[in-house]
Amino acid sequence: MSRPRDEGGSITVWLALSSLAMIFLVGLAVDLGGQVHAHERAHDLAAQAARAGGGEVDGGAAIEGRVLTINPTLARAAAQHYLETAGVTGNAEITNATTLTVTVHDSYDPRFLGLLGINRLDVTGTATARLTRTLGGNPR
Repeated sequence: MSRPRDEGGSITVWLALSSLAMIFLVGLAVDLGGQVHAHERAHDLAAQAARAGGGEVDGGAAIEGRVLTINPTLARAAAQHYLETAGVTGNAEITNATTLTVTVHDSYDPRFLGLLGINRLDVTGTATARLTRTLGGNPR
């Protein structure tokens, strides 16, 4: 008859390694979830800044019914003011005189990945506001 091997303490090593792996996976989920939340926040702030800047229409031409355009100076200033108030950096770009695109740059400071030397995760959000003239609910 063969004698069983002594496996005393092997479950302890397995449990310790499994626990470390689970802690790492939970930490990774927390930090990646935080990065996704920061990305969504950057996109939301970009959308709100684009709406704020998109409201700066060149009034004289619009009232006369000639053309509907964004006032570039006021639109950029309104978008930048919104971003500064929110505490983020970004830029506003006007294209075709009717489209304002805002890009927000932000970051997320990870809680668990910092233990691995990853202290910052950069995120970017972009949104666009476009002026549209309508008549009876139909774009013109």
